[in-house]
Amino acid sequence: MQRLIFSTPLSLKASLDLPIFRRHFGSTLHYPLRFFSGKTESSNRAATELSRVDSLVNGCDYNHWLVVMQPPENYPQRQEIIQYYVTTLAMALGSEKAAKESIYSVSTKYYYAFSCKITENVTHKIKSLPRVKWVLPDSYLSPCESGYGGEPCVDGEVVPYEEKYHAEWLRDAYDDESKEITSSRKPRRKRRGSRNPCATTD
Repeated sequence: MQRLIFSTPLSLKASLDLPIFRRHFGSTLHYPLRFFSGKTESSNRAATELSRVDSLVNGCDYNHWLVVMQPPENYPQRQEIIQYYVTTLAMALGSEKAAKESIYSVSTKYYYAFSCKITENVTHKIKSLPRVKWVLPDSYLSPCESGYGGEPCVDGEVVPYEEKYHAEWLRDAYDDESKEITSSRKPRRKRRGSRNPCATTD
């Protein structure tokens, strides 16, 4: 059965503008991006049946996926966040052991997400799980690298935290903030004939 592929909603487009997605997708991401949905939508919504597009985004192989989660509540410790990722994925895979073997990187500080190696069919299960926001194809950090971003996992265990794992995300966030500050500082033109309101006339 062919999947229905719908144009990206505005809420997803707004999320894709965040540094996390530009870090993963970079300049290869162009609108209108299309995403996979396993649900039947209203007939008022434009939908087109399309076959799979293997080169939707450079560096994606549809075996590596980025699962973006809702921010955790009550400021949990890093290990608690990681365990929540494992528990979430275990609901789709059937065991925590399989989940740990599947997860190859996490993010526990600037954004909340984990990357896992799974088949595309499993992504539909994950999308329906509690507190899951988006499930998107993960991509290489750059065309010249075969690695993925985030805090890496080795043999099912997440390595100790280091800021270097989010260096590119921080750089993107800083660039965004600088652009906003620059755009808000628009030069003001002086009006002709303006006078100092405190000036006195003889």
